[in-house]
Amino acid sequence: MGESSRGRGVFVGLTTLDLIYQVEAVPASNQKVVAQDVAIAAGGPATNAAVTFAHLGGDALLLSSLGQHPIAGSIRADLATWGVQHRDLDPERQASPAVSSILVTAATGDRAVVSRNAVGAQVAGDRLPADLMQALKERRFDVVLIDGHQMAISEAIAQQSRALGIPVVVDGGSWKPGFEAVLRHTDYAICSANFLPPGCDSADVLPYLRSLGVAQVARTHGSQPVEYLKGEHAERVAVPTISPVDTLGAGDIFHGAFCHFILQLGFEAAIAQAAQVAARACQSFGPRRWMKAPPHEENPRFPKPD
Repeated sequence: MGESSRGRGVFVGLTTLDLIYQVEAVPASNQKVVAQDVAIAAGGPATNAAVTFAHLGGDALLLSSLGQHPIAGSIRADLATWGVQHRDLDPERQASPAVSSILVTAATGDRAVVSRNAVGAQVAGDRLPADLMQALKERRFDVVLIDGHQMAISEAIAQQSRALGIPVVVDGGSWKPGFEAVLRHTDYAICSANFLPPGCDSADVLPYLRSLGVAQVARTHGSQPVEYLKGEHAERVAVPTISPVDTLGAGDIFHGAFCHFILQLGFEAAIAQAAQVAARACQSFGPRRWMKAPPHEENPRFPKPD
């Protein structure tokens, strides 16, 4: 990636094709409903974070497994539209990338998701491209985000980045086996209320993350304030009060925005600004409509896709 004064980020994890339907209500068994609106986009925590980071003006490189299936072409086209560079961790893969079907309830913005994550598409840690490791050694990136869906690759990248002083951010949507190894090389861990390490209840999560050596830890609670530790004391950052249209991807967008703002601000201020961005995204349907224009229309650094 070339030089950028606005941040260079690596985003490691899951990429899906999301089929998103806005409905009056989630259908019951054997019921058919007509969607009020439809959106199709590349999805996944690291993917949505990368798109957000690029939209806010950074250079975003996404590392995920796509392969050669025809569906992968649609995903790549969407990523190119939004100015995200993609590096395929498993370019010879023949199976379909994960496809998610998502129903968003119009009145509340709540979502119901059926998906296949990266369980069947794990890439060994020794398959990290040598040129990418070299780029890390040359500090050609300013921040790394890991969503836990490619654990072996993520551990290798986190260890290398931490040793070089490149900040590592973990998006802890839910606990996944092997997360403890990645967290030992993490600078910022921001987890959801659903993130519960083995043996932990809700009150134990932030102290547990600290015990692994994570300097800055926080936990989101949807529309409630973000909780974080300041020293040994729990503090809270208020989030905007809104009437949500669609909460799909709000946490992913929050993390992408956090990666942008943490390069400029302190921890608490970056959380507050990221919450503002996520709240804005929740006020429109789909993960992209809150963005006024793709990066290639706003920012000449990004070429238009073919």
